[in-house]
Amino acid sequence: MPAFSALDTICAIATPVGEGGIGIIKITGPNARPIAKALFHAQQSESPLQSHRLHYGWIRNPATQEPVDEVLLSYMAGPHTYTCEDVVEINCHSGFAVLQRIMELVLAAGARLAEPGEFTRRAFLNGRIGLSQAEAVIELIRSRSEQSLTLAGRHLRGEFQRHLETWREQLLALRVMMEASIDFSQDTADELDLPLDSLADLLEAKLLRSLQGVLNHYESGRILREGLTLVLVGKPNVGKSSLLNALLGKDRAIVSPFPGTTRDVIEDGFLLSGISVRILDTAGIREEPDAIEVKGIERTLRALDEADVALWLVDQSRPLSIEDDSIFQALSERRHLIILNKADLPKITSLEALKSRYGENSAIVGISALNPRDIDTLKSYLRVTFLQQPLETSGSAIIPNLRQKTCLEEAHGALARAMRLLRSGDFPELAAMEFQAAQEQFDMLLGSTADEELLDQIFSQFCIGK
Repeated sequence: MPAFSALDTICAIATPVGEGGIGIIKITGPNARPIAKALFHAQQSESPLQSHRLHYGWIRNPATQEPVDEVLLSYMAGPHTYTCEDVVEINCHSGFAVLQRIMELVLAAGARLAEPGEFTRRAFLNGRIGLSQAEAVIELIRSRSEQSLTLAGRHLRGEFQRHLETWREQLLALRVMMEASIDFSQDTADELDLPLDSLADLLEAKLLRSLQGVLNHYESGRILREGLTLVLVGKPNVGKSSLLNALLGKDRAIVSPFPGTTRDVIEDGFLLSGISVRILDTAGIREEPDAIEVKGIERTLRALDEADVALWLVDQSRPLSIEDDSIFQALSERRHLIILNKADLPKITSLEALKSRYGENSAIVGISALNPRDIDTLKSYLRVTFLQQPLETSGSAIIPNLRQKTCLEEAHGALARAMRLLRSGDFPELAAMEFQAAQEQFDMLLGSTADEELLDQIFSQFCIGK
């Protein structure tokens, strides 16, 4: 983001542009109220703009007094606003021409177009919210399921921010005790009863265990935020497209008895226990594909790299083959579930044969993709096996995003090294340096030492208008 002055007054369209009932234009900054007074003509002309009230009237072109649109305008005086500055919101009719015309008038009156995320950035810089709460705003906007919405809401209310502040306070208290044991004479240190191994115990109990617990929840949080990604793999005609349609409850993929029908990755999704499930149907893998199928198989292998779980379909009415062995080799190091499909047909490949060939520890579910009861059973298995832990942690656990996880890992690593140094009794000055390194990570998480480049990276993910 370019370096703009906080004295600038900024504006943006805050709703999707297009035909609709309401469009909203937001203005914030020192000239928000003068701009509103220049453009807005209240129905009751003698009525002043009162803070935190809706006012009915018209937006007019100041040069010609020509009416542009009938609007509801709200003026909110800072600091009791989203940005802690004066804020004006113009609620007009939603359409490209009317929104564009009002924006032109607002810009001509002295505002400039806001950069992505600049409203929330001002809320952070003005102290209304912490950096973790600002990051929660974008998570809230991107929420695609009930669970991700709940998680973002908790972070927006400041739960993670309060944990960060507590950890930093505990770290500072431990630093004071440790540096006292380093700086004072041995007699004074004895009187203070601050042996280094006791400090190490406090460090482990107050910080390291708590940080590790939060880090352990990262993967669950990622699934809550982004959803669970499943990829369907198998030989041609094992029922992948039929299973996709059954899980979605609609005809998304073409089902055909001829091999090679699916030649590209087909993507769709559904909700399972309030969590978004993204599912990819891929080209069948066989030994002698044609040129187009080769491209599809390459995309199948790429899809495996981005999947949380691979669902490997095996047709029980056909014998196992070298293609199945190749698929198993591709999946053996990945999280996967074997689905023995076509239970409605005569059995040639049994569950026992699968276990014998691919290992006793392989998880196998037998179904018919054409049987709704079997689909319900499969969904229940997926929920219990892959979503139960995220669901259990969603109500109370603090769950970091990727940037926050990286900072917490750095802090945890520094504090773990400090703990080992304290317990050894050697080089306490080095332990003090590790404490300082951990504090820098907490400061970065809280935003107190965040540089412009980091802020640009975070707020550039926002839409213009937020």
